[in-house]
Amino acid sequence: MRELYRRSHPCIILFVITSLAIVFVSLITNYGSNTFSLLSLPSSPWTWTSTVISSSSSSTTHSSKTALYPTFTNPKMQRVVENLIKELNVESMLRSGKKRDEKMEKIESDLVRVRELIKEAIVNSRNSTLFVEDEDYVPKGQIYRNPYVFQRSYLLMERMFKIFVYEEGEPPLFHYGPCKNIYSTEGIFLNMIELSTKFRTHDPDQAHLFFLPFSVVMILEHLFDPIIRDKAVLERVVGDYVRMVSAKYPYWNRSLGADHFMLSCHDWGPRATWYVHQLYFTSIRALCNANTSEFFNPRKDVSFPEINFKTGNITAGLIIEHPSSFNRTILAFFAGRLHGRIRPTLFEHWKDKDEDIRVYEKVPESLSYQELMKNSKYCLCPSGFEVASPRIVEAIYAECVPVLISQDYILPFSDVLDWTKFSIQISVGELPNLKRILMGINDDKYRRIHESLKQVKRHFVVNDPPKRYDVFHMLIHSLWLRRLNVRIYG
Repeated sequence: MRELYRRSHPCIILFVITSLAIVFVSLITNYGSNTFSLLSLPSSPWTWTSTVISSSSSSTTHSSKTALYPTFTNPKMQRVVENLIKELNVESMLRSGKKRDEKMEKIESDLVRVRELIKEAIVNSRNSTLFVEDEDYVPKGQIYRNPYVFQRSYLLMERMFKIFVYEEGEPPLFHYGPCKNIYSTEGIFLNMIELSTKFRTHDPDQAHLFFLPFSVVMILEHLFDPIIRDKAVLERVVGDYVRMVSAKYPYWNRSLGADHFMLSCHDWGPRATWYVHQLYFTSIRALCNANTSEFFNPRKDVSFPEINFKTGNITAGLIIEHPSSFNRTILAFFAGRLHGRIRPTLFEHWKDKDEDIRVYEKVPESLSYQELMKNSKYCLCPSGFEVASPRIVEAIYAECVPVLISQDYILPFSDVLDWTKFSIQISVGELPNLKRILMGINDDKYRRIHESLKQVKRHFVVNDPPKRYDVFHMLIHSLWLRRLNVRIYG
């Protein structure tokens, strides 16, 4: 997914793989450098590789000279990037030599210590006896890239991480979101972060991150005319909101938006941020549509799962009783509409072609979608119009091994979770050989994958109120990682 820029300077090894924040910083390889920049990064990232389902195309490259700056092949995007870099350089020069913001420096001082503790965990991660005993959960096993480092980071997050939610704006466009459809995650997070007593702070001077609580889904539902199709409603609402909070508070201008984030599960979530270039390129964007070909930037953006609660009941999709891994009689199953660029190939090769691989555009009335998932060894999860699919989480809930068929998709929580241990990933070109690939997975390997899938399920479950290590906390942790990646000079 991301390139990892390794350097010899023995500074801080940062616990983030998908989040080498791209806040358009002048690259500082030494905090003691004489070159002042408003924003900088520790010199060495977390050295794991994170998970992306990729294609051969790439929308950005990274030269050795501009390591953390993207160089876009798209001229329009590149012009915007160059302007933002100039803006950062000018702002850094203006602030050079001036008295620093003591409150911001206190926040940054605390984060320096966190990075040191995580570096220590990386160095000591081979010693399994160092786990902290936890009555709720100790993250051990193959599903984690480094379970000991994850636990250290997670416990520090619980102890320290604070988010300030701007109170400006009225429902339903702000502070409110959908809780029953494929955009459910958006509304659930909006509700839970506003009610959180652990992570939410009402004192902005104590905050590590600032949340812009607009809902792209609700803006489009209430203001978008499907006939006129004026997408400028997003520009007006989002742009006006950022301008308002940046004029009323000092925090946006202090960091050029680097410690701010938005969240959206709508397909147009990325588009909504384009109208404020700092929001698009510098701020953290938590998106279901985590598509690198549409300029999702895994160095600073967050991928979170799309969950479809059709009735608003957060337990409705959870199948409580499951057949064992070897009592599932169907090899593979998919049901969904024929759209996008991947599904036509799936339908061409497997719809009505083989009893072992059940591919439907619509489940027959005599059958049950849930029962088909429950009785299938593998659940096919091809992208549709967008890369994300609620079927991935549905498969996890049903303990049906997900078969991920996508391009340019950054998988949720892949900075912590090793998706290769609980899913199968195949390319579009491999679809004609789908049955041979799945049949080639021997019983022992399938049993290991299935056991890992059962273990990882806790990280995708929605609880109300939230429970430790559930999907809400995993999303908060992803945000925490990205905040750790950037240092903001007060």
